[in-house]
Amino acid sequence: MIHQFKNNGFNIVLDVNSGAIHVVDDVVYDVLEIYEENSTEQIIQKLSEHYDEEELKEALEEIQELIDQEMLFTKDEYEDYIFDFSKRPTVVKALCLHIAHDCNLSCKYCFAEEGEYHGQKRELMSYEVGKAALDFLIANSGSRRNLEVDFFGGEPLMNFDVVKRLVAYGREQEKLHGKNFRFTLTTNGTLVNEDVMEFANREMSNVVMSIDGRKEVNDRMRPFPKGAGSYDIIVPKFKEFAKSRNQENYYVRGTFTHHNLDFAKDVLHLADLGFEQISVEPVVAQPEDDYAITQEDLPKLFDEYDRLAAEMRKRNQLGKTFNFFHFMIDLEGGPCVAKRLSGCGSGTEYLAVTPTGELYPCHQFVGNEDFLMGTVFTGIENKDLQTEFKSCNVYSKEKCRKCFAKFYCSGGCAANSFNFHGSIHDAYDVGCELQKKRIECAIMLEAAKAQEL
Repeated sequence: MIHQFKNNGFNIVLDVNSGAIHVVDDVVYDVLEIYEENSTEQIIQKLSEHYDEEELKEALEEIQELIDQEMLFTKDEYEDYIFDFSKRPTVVKALCLHIAHDCNLSCKYCFAEEGEYHGQKRELMSYEVGKAALDFLIANSGSRRNLEVDFFGGEPLMNFDVVKRLVAYGREQEKLHGKNFRFTLTTNGTLVNEDVMEFANREMSNVVMSIDGRKEVNDRMRPFPKGAGSYDIIVPKFKEFAKSRNQENYYVRGTFTHHNLDFAKDVLHLADLGFEQISVEPVVAQPEDDYAITQEDLPKLFDEYDRLAAEMRKRNQLGKTFNFFHFMIDLEGGPCVAKRLSGCGSGTEYLAVTPTGELYPCHQFVGNEDFLMGTVFTGIENKDLQTEFKSCNVYSKEKCRKCFAKFYCSGGCAANSFNFHGSIHDAYDVGCELQKKRIECAIMLEAAKAQEL
């Protein structure tokens, strides 16, 4: 299977199964469009109005060489592998600790409902529950050495003292069990101060700072409960935070909605503020929400991604580089095959922990009792649910099987699939279309870099 597309002046051909990327001329591009359904004679006849016979024969020879080198039309040899992989023993390697089911902002699109999570009461995680969560992670991590813990909310800094105590406990356990904790923090920034920055820079491998971009965009969707905007409070703090981390190991992360389909302006606004690690993602919302992304919005958003990619290419040439999370792609190796086929590991390798110690497949399932898996005190009790998540991969989803993006998006988000289709083995359609466009832009940028070397 191959995928062809044009982007910012490049004719690009992706061989899906090998991952090989080819930047080709018009002749090869046009030949490939009809290659599989036509004989050599038919191809020459159909394209003779546009190219002479010698050009076409040369293009056909070039294509055949790539096929012989297993760089075009390669076979999919991964399906048997992933089903064997799904039978593996379960090892937990990451937890999302809901350290605070409470928040001091009132973001309009928040899936966590300001920390209430589908009716769960607002509360803070105790040190004892957090300690039991770390013990659970260590006990269920098998021989895996590197473990990840994200302090999440609500707003985690509303429970900062417990965060500090749990990090200290984790560091003690590292030495006893031969483990290495990679702690991360996701924050809305309102409570960030010098103590928080100093601690995070010492202990947090990554920090995610939530901001949606331009002041009017951010303040419309991320206000305080009484309506005041958060932009003016968080921007100086985030700029200092990013600088203190040497512009590494952090992301400013935003969400764009139907109200700012020109989201590239928000990405560039953040870059112009001096941030070098940026993620601005589409909101996931039900159609009845006035800010939801719709199918009708897609053409505008495709153009916007193209515009952003072109501007990033221009800035790269001027030495004004910044990273945009959704355009970051590794064409040389990337994640291991299993990860590329099965995704984030929700419900198996990755779990979310509520303030009372309940275990869910990920933060987006928290509060849905059908997805309660157990507790940090009793372990995984719903083994059938765990097995279902283990079997979730690009081959269990009919929409993914013939999709060129499957080895890059890994089948998409299980929670989004469930929320829109009632099954984790489906795919969120609007999200899929946007993901495919982002992958094309990312490949184009890598092609441009290679050409400019």
